[in-house]
Amino acid sequence: MIKLYSNENFPMDIVRELRQLGYDVLTSYEAGQANQGIPDEEVLNFATQNQRVVITLNRDDFIALHRSSISHNGIIICKTDRDYIGQTQTLHAYLQDIKSQSSAGAATLQNRLIRVKKQNQPKSSRQVLSFKNTQNNSSSSNLKIWRWQSSTLALCS
Repeated sequence: MIKLYSNENFPMDIVRELRQLGYDVLTSYEAGQANQGIPDEEVLNFATQNQRVVITLNRDDFIALHRSSISHNGIIICKTDRDYIGQTQTLHAYLQDIKSQSSAGAATLQNRLIRVKKQNQPKSSRQVLSFKNTQNNSSSSNLKIWRWQSSTLALCS
């Protein structure tokens, strides 16, 4: 299963949900990296050295780091959304799908950026969360739709 490193701004409710699903999640607090003003590049390097995927809400800085072509174990950028259970279940389903498609049976997000995007749909009371999966130096994309409880989620990979 993918090992995660949650940035200090990441909701503990999602960390707890991921752990209940069996994910190994190390928080910046547990790693002694919180409240020290550590630059995001060092956060990404720490996660990579520890073979973990960064999971964060810090969209702008981590997108910039990804685009700089720094090698990393993966970046997952979530959207601020109080539906922690729905967001966690959808992320879990996506990661399980990646795992099932890999030849070795182990999911990898090496040099990939996964973004959860929340979009309001015209004439709809439902909000749509979409996953955008970008690999360094790659322009290919696929779209998958995930439906969880009251949310519809589109997955671009």
